[in-house]
Amino acid sequence: MKNLFLALLLVVGVAAMAQDKKERRPEGKRLTTEQKVDLQVKKMTKDLALNEKQAAEVRTLVTKQVAKREATKEEIKAQKAQKREETKAQMLEDEATLSADMKKILTPEQFTKWEKIRKERIANMKEKMSERRAKPEFKPIEEDK
Repeated sequence: MKNLFLALLLVVGVAAMAQDKKERRPEGKRLTTEQKVDLQVKKMTKDLALNEKQAAEVRTLVTKQVAKREATKEEIKAQKAQKREETKAQMLEDEATLSADMKKILTPEQFTKWEKIRKERIANMKEKMSERRAKPEFKPIEEDK
């Protein structure tokens, strides 16, 4: 009887843990700057029992901090985009160099065949990546809009 009870308790525990947790922000919606400030000030007012004057001062300070954080976030985002473009340009340059070097080494027939094989590999790779992204369990990270 004791074993049956323990087994039942284990099954209930596992089932409870397997349930999906509610998302804090459904549908991936982001909070606006004002909403972030309001949320933070309300929490601090409640936790620290701030009076009106203190809440107003905290609001100005929190507003500055949130704006600074968002500016830093945008700066990092811009740096990533720039880095991505630089990497892409470097890859294209490397590809052109490889192609030129292979053209010097291979006969025209071999070079044509090499290019064909290379293009097929790239097409296969792109197809596999699109299949991976189409799977329901794959959720790409959404960037801020």
